[in-house]
Parts: sequence; C-alpha cells; structure tokens
Amino acid sequence: MAEERGKKRSFFRQFAKWTACQTGRPITFISAVIIVAIWAFTGPMFHYSDTWQLVINTGTTIVTFLMVFLIQNTQNRDSQAVQLKLDELIRAVQGASNEVIELEELDEDELEQVRDKYLNLAKEAKKELEEAQTG
Repeated sequence: MAEERGKKRSFFRQFAKWTACQTGRPITFISAVIIVAIWAFTGPMFHYSDTWQLVINTGTTIVTFLMVFLIQNTQNRDSQAVQLKLDELIRAVQGASNEVIELEELDEDELEQVRDKYLNLAKEAKKELEEAQTG
C-alpha cells in the first residue's frame, strides 16, 4: 500500500515538474497566443455569441485552475529544497547563529522579534562602518 502511494506521489511529482517546465517554455506561450488569436479571429464567424465567449472563458478557467495546483506543488518542493540547503549552510558555518535554522516554524510575533534583532545588528554595523570611515 505504501509503495503504491509512493509511486502515485512520484508520478504526480514528475508530472508537476514536467508540466511546470513545459509551461515555462517560449513555444508554450506562443501556442497560447496563437489559440487566443484564432479564437479572436473566429469572433465574426460566430457573431461574437455567448457560446463563442464561453469557449475561451471556460478553457482559460480550467487551465488556470489546474495550473495553480501543479505550480504550487513545484514551488513547495523548490522552497523546501532551498530551505534545507540554507539550513545546512547555517549549520556548517562557524559562528553562524543556529537559532535561524527553524525560522519558518516561528509565529509572526517571534519572527518580528528576530527581524528586529537583525535590523539592530545591521544598524550597529552601519554605524561602526561610518565611524571607521570618518575617524
């Protein structure tokens, strides 16, 4: 059962990644422009009817709806991979603050406190740099 779920996840992951790559290609954009141009060109033939408008509205709604999920899946995976790489760099660099490794787990107030801490550090560093340049 778990193996079957793993295959389904793997298939969806591969499909989402492939789709995201294909939709980002110039030929895909050009194809979409051609489809819209054909639709617009056929307007007079169909007397700009409600059905003619419904075709493009339905098509774009369906594509947009499905793409949101595929792109979000790809984005989630990419974000997680980047986060893990950053965590490893923080862990590996001597003198780095390990407290920032799990920032994404903090609530808004805690994040604001950490942000304020780093803003103060930046202000102090800027002040020291200005003193060194003038002194």
